[in-house]
Amino acid sequence: MGFTYRIPSFTYAPAQHGYWSPVTSTLNWCEEDYYATHYIAELVNTLTNLFFVFLAIKSIRSCIQNGHDKVWIAAFFVLLFVGIGSFLFHATLKYEMQLLDELSMIYLACTSFFAIFSHGKTKAITTLILVFTVSLAVFVSVYYHYLQDPVFHQNAFAILTAVNIFRGWYQMEHLLRPSRRAITSKKVDARDRAPHDQRDLKILADMWTLSLAGVAYIGIGFFIWNLDNIYCAHIRQWRRALGLPWGIVLEGHGWWHFFTSIASYYILTWLVWLRYCLEGQQDEVQLQWPSTLISLPALVRQKFSTSVGKGKEA
Repeated sequence: MGFTYRIPSFTYAPAQHGYWSPVTSTLNWCEEDYYATHYIAELVNTLTNLFFVFLAIKSIRSCIQNGHDKVWIAAFFVLLFVGIGSFLFHATLKYEMQLLDELSMIYLACTSFFAIFSHGKTKAITTLILVFTVSLAVFVSVYYHYLQDPVFHQNAFAILTAVNIFRGWYQMEHLLRPSRRAITSKKVDARDRAPHDQRDLKILADMWTLSLAGVAYIGIGFFIWNLDNIYCAHIRQWRRALGLPWGIVLEGHGWWHFFTSIASYYILTWLVWLRYCLEGQQDEVQLQWPSTLISLPALVRQKFSTSVGKGKEA
């Protein structure tokens, strides 16, 4: 006589209309609508945005406590709006909330773009970069609303993010790697330069780890999200076979939120650190990251720094 064991679970309710019906967004994900509650269209996709909210609030507090540049406080506030916007979008599946979610992503990329490309420039050039960045954000917003094509938004965000990351990599390599820095820096006695070179090589290695981890998390999230899109019909069957709560582990877009929230935190933390290096203030801050796998990195002021608590303008 055979024996079959089934993990205790609850049966999925059928997809149905809910409090926010009808759906007006141009996108609807693989998570079925209103199966868990009458008031939230996509429960897992909604709640996983709390990762963005938590990391954004944590980062804003850290920026204020450590006196990081105000432009990064602004960037983390925009990240907070990404989380809130995505929360409202997946909870309601309304077009207006979709715009709040997706355009916040564009504004986050634009804020980082301005911070990266305006540093060290004259006031006139900084103003031009600001005008260009705002104009770009307005153009993407208006044109996306006109097209209502998610692919345009996804491509615009991907291009802006790639530009920011590659620019950051270029800056840190030419600033911190001794062999590259020697091309533009004045000659310094090797004995005096050696301690600084060792310090900068250590910072450079940690920056590569931090930034590449962020890029890797984006890649993992994107891969899972695409599986969710391509094999949605099969995944829905598997979720229903598993039942609740076990089926939630197959909510691919929820995993996209988890991985991209961490990726955003890593990349923005790296860019905050890079700003200190660009200003020759490597010794003022330290990256605290006890474990690359189970802890979050944090950029903190060194205790001996005299500028603790004094925020700098962007």
